[in-house]
Amino acid sequence: MPVLTTQVKTNKSVHREDNKTQQQVSNTTVKVQLQSVSKTYTNGTHALLDANLEVKKGEFLFITGPSGSGKSTLLKLLYGQELATQGEVIVDGCNVAGLRGDRLSLLRRRIGIVFQDYKLITQRTVAENVTFVLQAQGYTRKEIQRRLEPTLKLVGLLSKADCFPDQLSGGEQQRVSIARAIVGTPPLLLADEPTGNLDPDNSWQVIQILQKLNSFGATVIVTTHDEQLLRRCNHPVVQVRNGQLSRK
Repeated sequence: MPVLTTQVKTNKSVHREDNKTQQQVSNTTVKVQLQSVSKTYTNGTHALLDANLEVKKGEFLFITGPSGSGKSTLLKLLYGQELATQGEVIVDGCNVAGLRGDRLSLLRRRIGIVFQDYKLITQRTVAENVTFVLQAQGYTRKEIQRRLEPTLKLVGLLSKADCFPDQLSGGEQQRVSIARAIVGTPPLLLADEPTGNLDPDNSWQVIQILQKLNSFGATVIVTTHDEQLLRRCNHPVVQVRNGQLSRK
């Protein structure tokens, strides 16, 4: 599918940096590792305690657990919004704690993130929300348009390209969030409670899109507390409870 094609950049400096990063990770499988990871906040709350996890390239993994158990914190550790108190978080062969500035930005370009509350820009259309990051990264207008149409088709929103977020349903807004996360063709997709605000029909539609992306080769990690979805899908499940991770 077009949304998983090789990136093309015209910003030469960005292109050189991307090539350098690609060379660094080209000999590693796209996966995630947590090695004896603990995360303790300044108020003393323990989100994770000596957690270990490995997610292989091409895997679709659910992470479940009660509210406040540390599911969202785990994802934040993967894209560097939070740093582990101890242990190592490794994404694409890179120790996230050792990345700063441009190096962290380059890793994040290889990670698509879907949020529960969508985080769309209300003053921008669907198309503008999806392509905003590509513009910031120096893609040409031609390349942006080449990526936009197949991405919107994949999430069923091509006819809504010129609509604004407040003209969409909750399910449609979440699909815009997914389109924004995947338009840059990241090999790793993180979705934090993507169905938390949706009815069962829209929830299943979102999961089907994520499963399709997984079938194209993306590694997908989804946090959820929806037991019905877990039973309906035949994917591995990791449970977070009292800061510990365990495969179900």
